[in-house]
Amino acid sequence: MPPAVRFGVNYTPSEGWFHHWLDFDLDSVRADLDSIAALGLDHIRVFPLWPYFQPDRTLIRPRAVEQLVALADAAAERGLDVNVDGLQGHLSSFDFLPAWTRTWHRRNLFTDPEVVSGEVAYLRTLAAALADRPNFIGMTIGNEVNQFAAGPHPDPDRITAEQAGSWLTRLLAACAEAAPGRLHLHASYDAAWYQDDQPFTPAHSARLGDLTAVHSWVFDGTAQRHGRSAPQTEQHAAYLVELSKAWADDPHRPVWLQEVGAPAPLIPAEHAAAFTEATLDAVLDCPGLWGVTWWCSHDVSRSLADFPELEYGLGLLTNDRKPKDLAHVLAAAESRAAPARATALVVPADPARRSRCAPGGPVFDAWFRLAADGARPTTVLDTRADDRGHLAARGITEVVTPDQVLATAPGRTRS
Repeated sequence: MPPAVRFGVNYTPSEGWFHHWLDFDLDSVRADLDSIAALGLDHIRVFPLWPYFQPDRTLIRPRAVEQLVALADAAAERGLDVNVDGLQGHLSSFDFLPAWTRTWHRRNLFTDPEVVSGEVAYLRTLAAALADRPNFIGMTIGNEVNQFAAGPHPDPDRITAEQAGSWLTRLLAACAEAAPGRLHLHASYDAAWYQDDQPFTPAHSARLGDLTAVHSWVFDGTAQRHGRSAPQTEQHAAYLVELSKAWADDPHRPVWLQEVGAPAPLIPAEHAAAFTEATLDAVLDCPGLWGVTWWCSHDVSRSLADFPELEYGLGLLTNDRKPKDLAHVLAAAESRAAPARATALVVPADPARRSRCAPGGPVFDAWFRLAADGARPTTVLDTRADDRGHLAARGITEVVTPDQVLATAPGRTRS
């Protein structure tokens, strides 16, 4: 039997948002964790804010690390495992970068030797502090760090794909050295899969670290183009999970849907539960799914200013810890065995052509044509489309190109 799918939530503190690290209140955290555990979830993803934990390159605040461990221990008391994101980085439209990397001390986050050595020391410190905790899942290097490396960021730290790979390899090694035997990974937003000039590539996501993370947000043009209840919107997460498998060297590499949420107004509040149910139903049909971690636990307080409007209402629970309808949907979700997907859509291995996979691209459109015709599609690289051993290992018996699929009228069997 395959391992059971994990169900969890990205922990957003109900009081003070992630600024709670500035005046950490363990009683408030415990109350938040009680409300999460009451839903029957099994893990949380936690976000220490990098500048608060490492305000100077050679100062990693011991008290902040102690508070992180205290949070992990409180989670353990409630049956919750913990994944920790290190380099925050970027959260909910705000950047959190330490002063020793910006303005007068402006240095490239990915290539400057002193900055990278500081990042290594920081990640190693967090991982080592939690290494002996049974409920510690492992480290995620950071939250969507690829957004710092290219446009549309207003001030990107430009690098090559080779430099991105070297940076990821070094930081993942630091996590593994400090906490061996745990699951360590990195996380990119969907530009890694969709944007031709993004230096963090699909191969990085699918081959580096212990499992692949995908972040599914339908405000990427999907919901705008297709509407709130279209298959393209409700199955976007499943599409990303299956798209990621094309680049994996291990045919059985697990994939973690590490972020997915119901963003208003594209997904109105009254439709959020239906969207959640449809998203879960689709993604649980993906073999090799490690887990689903919803964004996020609690709403952002309206007392906090300048967030994009959609960020205030993404919680499974209200700001006063009351569960919403979509929380009950996630709480009722059950793991299920998903058989292999036998039909594979060919995707370009060249990362400079990955926009073909983006919403509106021929790969995206062909995948959803296949799904509408009753297939359970997955993907395969064009460089592996004739590799019988690889196809057999994944249970693939049919390989088709986007052109072949789109040339066939909807609802008609392909010849």
